Amino acid sequence: MANANSAKNPGWRVAFSGLGINLALGVLYTWSLFKAAIEKDFGWKGDQLNDPYALCCLVFAFAMILAGRCQDKFGPRVTASLGGLLVGAGMILISTSSSYSTWLLGFGVLVGTGIGFGYSSATPPALKWFPPAKTGLIAGLVVAGFGLAPVYLAPTSQFLLGHFGLKQSMFIFGTAFAVIVCGLAQLLKNPPAGFVAGPQNSSASKIAGVSSTPGEMLRSPIFYLLWLIYFIGAGAGLMVISSVSGMAKKSMGANAFIAVAVMAIGNAGGRIIAGILSDKIGRRWTLMLVLAIQAALMFLAIPLIAGKTTAPLLIVLLATFIGFNYGANLALFPSLTKDFWGLKSFGMNYGILFTAWGVGGFVLSRLQQMLTVAGHGSFENSFIVAGAFLLGGAALALLIKPPVKIS
Repeated sequence: MANANSAKNPGWRVAFSGLGINLALGVLYTWSLFKAAIEKDFGWKGDQLNDPYALCCLVFAFAMILAGRCQDKFGPRVTASLGGLLVGAGMILISTSSSYSTWLLGFGVLVGTGIGFGYSSATPPALKWFPPAKTGLIAGLVVAGFGLAPVYLAPTSQFLLGHFGLKQSMFIFGTAFAVIVCGLAQLLKNPPAGFVAGPQNSSASKIAGVSSTPGEMLRSPIFYLLWLIYFIGAGAGLMVISSVSGMAKKSMGANAFIAVAVMAIGNAGGRIIAGILSDKIGRRWTLMLVLAIQAALMFLAIPLIAGKTTAPLLIVLLATFIGFNYGANLALFPSLTKDFWGLKSFGMNYGILFTAWGVGGFVLSRLQQMLTVAGHGSFENSFIVAGAFLLGGAALALLIKPPVKIS
């Protein structure tokens, strides 16, 4: 019987391939850079500027359900390859038009669906190769790619937009992402039947919650509690991420893309560190800590953003810490899904829970744009609302009861 300690165990190759796929799919987090170019080149105004991004978040999340089912049934290679083709098609489509409806279809629907298919097939196979004691670490590592993407995409976008314009840049991205994601997809694989993921004597491996079906998960009250907390944590973070470039421009001018890139380092770091920490002190306490700190950062941001002479370094530090705490959610909730409901239907189970991310991103990023327009460009009300939501989420996290352990 094979195990995770076998010399032929390809778990790390699978994990890093998933990380690479997410590095390509993280184009979503550079929307704040595209938004400025869209306003300048296409003349879109007000609420329209966030709509393709908000729709992409929503479609991404709900596509995760179908993608999760596809991953569970046909495996990660097929699912990730479909994701790469859809993202490429969507980006190439928007490269042909300045139409608002075309961008909703191309970026909102096609790219959103493609990201869902690629993202859903990166984490499950990696988790299956490692023991429960490494769940947080592996989940954090794989999803770190999605958060880390703006580190290279922000300066790359800045370069491409400056030299080729918006439409041609979208074509270049679409072609590159299709090739990269489809190529790395071929390295993804599930363990063979009978595979045992390492020694089973750790306390983490004694968690019951073996192999729940989606129906069983939906009948569990803890699912709805986790869904609500995920909605809050993800939505509040996405409110800020979608507009970081606009906020930073007030004090950093053309160098605002640096804040986007540095925030991405925090985003990726938060996923890995929160994953490791949750393996040590538990998911509930890590989640509560993350949400409470994120709330404090939102309130701290108000005077910093309002100040006309705020030092660029403070803006960058704020973006980094907000990215760190937001990113932690993306490692904690896949781990919680595995803890409570096991791996057999993990793809679809996490896809259903992930709808909270999409609804949160759609509702709260749309709300952020409305509050900013109503406040004549001020972000103060957005931070107040986000901070209040996060304090509520931290309180709700205390209600999470850890999965029952086998004695």
